[in-house]
Amino acid sequence: MKDKALSSTKWIFDIVLIIMLSFMYYLNKPIKSPQIIYIPEGSINKIITHLNNKNFNVNKLDSLLLRFIGSPQSGWINIGVNISTRGDFLYKLTTAKAPLQNVTLIPGETTYIFFEQLASELNLNRDLLQREYEQQTKQIEGAFVPNTYSLPKGITEKMVIKILLGESLLQMKNLSMKIFGTYNEKKWFHFVTIASIIQKESANIEEMPLVSSVIYNRVKKGMKLQMDGTLNYGKYSHIRVTPKMIKEDTTIYNTYLYSGIPEAPVCNVSFDAIKAAIFPAKTDYLYFVKSTNGSHNFSCNYSTHLANIKRATK
Repeated sequence: MKDKALSSTKWIFDIVLIIMLSFMYYLNKPIKSPQIIYIPEGSINKIITHLNNKNFNVNKLDSLLLRFIGSPQSGWINIGVNISTRGDFLYKLTTAKAPLQNVTLIPGETTYIFFEQLASELNLNRDLLQREYEQQTKQIEGAFVPNTYSLPKGITEKMVIKILLGESLLQMKNLSMKIFGTYNEKKWFHFVTIASIIQKESANIEEMPLVSSVIYNRVKKGMKLQMDGTLNYGKYSHIRVTPKMIKEDTTIYNTYLYSGIPEAPVCNVSFDAIKAAIFPAKTDYLYFVKSTNGSHNFSCNYSTHLANIKRATK
């Protein structure tokens, strides 16, 4: 009887030992992951499902283990390495947080300049940012909503573009739904293009509907827009437009050379500019010129416009 009891005890011990060794082996298996990953809010099962859908090699056993290790934190997690043991990976899901850095895109800035800013502030490759942008959106310009974004340090170029485009599109769709009750990409970016000219030309938010009215009035009359701001595209965002540039530039943005609205936005625009593009002021204005106080003087005829120019250049 005693031998039988000892045999049963040994059998149980062997089973426990096998289970422990199996767990140790499982926890020490390598798992690949980006250094920076995003964890959504929710239950452990929901998080494991999310990671599994993102092609992480996790399963229900990991869900069970996390109940003993601790609950994963929501938000950006800095794993720190691309290959770690499963045990370390699960542990870091519960303890590691990625430091965030605020990056601000100002209204009227071009994507070209914004990528230089992102590359400098987040230590990223500017060319890779451009490449990812071209792969993830068909919009030449204007796909970002000016705002302050909190991005994790160590994030990849691909993920930066994905986050910025995703958040921007969501904001654009929300505004479009409020105004139109629907979102039509082609129609929306037509207004974004007009808004980009308004953004570049206006001295303040109050002027935006007036500048918008000039754009619509000139197009209606078949007049070229002839607005310097359209030449502040791409890397020329902060370059003073000269007669030489106006004469030599043959891009779609030269409204001195081509009639109508350019085929693509000049820059990334604020919602104030978009609203002005959709709801222009009702005026007969065809011209405007910057005054000595920094705002613009608007006029309906060319003679008044010339007089305003004369006063502004005294």
